[in-house]
Amino acid sequence: MSGSRKSLSDTDYRSLAEFRHLLRQFLAFSESAAQKEGLAPQQHQALLAIKGFGGALTIGELADKLLVKPHTAAELVERLLKSGFIRKETDQDDRRRTWLSLTAVAETRLKSLSHAHRNELERLVPLLKPLLQSWEKGQ
Repeated sequence: MSGSRKSLSDTDYRSLAEFRHLLRQFLAFSESAAQKEGLAPQQHQALLAIKGFGGALTIGELADKLLVKPHTAAELVERLLKSGFIRKETDQDDRRRTWLSLTAVAETRLKSLSHAHRNELERLVPLLKPLLQSWEKGQ
């Protein structure tokens, strides 16, 4: 375990607990919002990763962005392909590489979800700011 070893106060524990609580609130919101759009939470995360990291990823890159094993990402990709949310294209320069990109249906769903997520973050930022600022100042 790295980092500072200075003693932790009750305020530190309270801040960490509050921070974790707010993160869990956001994740619960995100999972629910994805399901309302007809997506599993991990499918939403995959679509966001593809769009957010350049619009096209390989399965290996997607696995890296989602912090999952490549075979897990490959299974997720198969489900997204069957649902019509992504397409696969073989790289013209390296036929061993396959690029994943979003379909128009996925773009529409992701846009709706991203607006909702931005709104939720705007609600949470005022609650997060004091926690982060107190850590910056060293309390």
